[in-house]
Amino acid sequence: MLFNSTSFLVFLVIVFFVFWKTNSYAVHHGKIVLLLSSYIFYGWWDWRFLILIIISSATDFYIGNKIFKAKRNQIRKLLLIISLTLNLGMLFFFKYFNFFIDSFKAIFTPFAETDQWSTLNIILPVGISFYTFQTLSYTLDIYNRKTEPAQSALTFFTFVAFFPQLVAGPIERA
Repeated sequence: MLFNSTSFLVFLVIVFFVFWKTNSYAVHHGKIVLLLSSYIFYGWWDWRFLILIIISSATDFYIGNKIFKAKRNQIRKLLLIISLTLNLGMLFFFKYFNFFIDSFKAIFTPFAETDQWSTLNIILPVGISFYTFQTLSYTLDIYNRKTEPAQSALTFFTFVAFFPQLVAGPIERA
């Protein structure tokens, strides 16, 4: 769904009125509407990529809380490394895997048979860089003691998936 499409305008109007109505009952209901709307927006192109944003959000919500509670710096550092590895690993795979395979093929073609090296037909998930760096900045801020972790998974997941900034940025501080 493109921002300049009629379907987005209809979507935005519906979300606005549903949010306005439900948020007047309780802020919690408004966050649920925003999260579900954000997931609908993100999944509009390909619903399978919702798994990635949910894994990234759940990982950093959990790890952020564990880093904050950890007393030993070794544990804190290990948790940060796990978060970095998972998030940057997903980003690398979806965004750069084929680039590196093609580069290695170009470099080694004069020296070896590279026909058996094949690239994968990987579709780049929309907004993966934005939400990856947003969740990482959250985890890094907790690690550096610049912020405390979100108390609510709903609040954090909505912060990560919020549809008006998900694919266009900017990357927000927690």
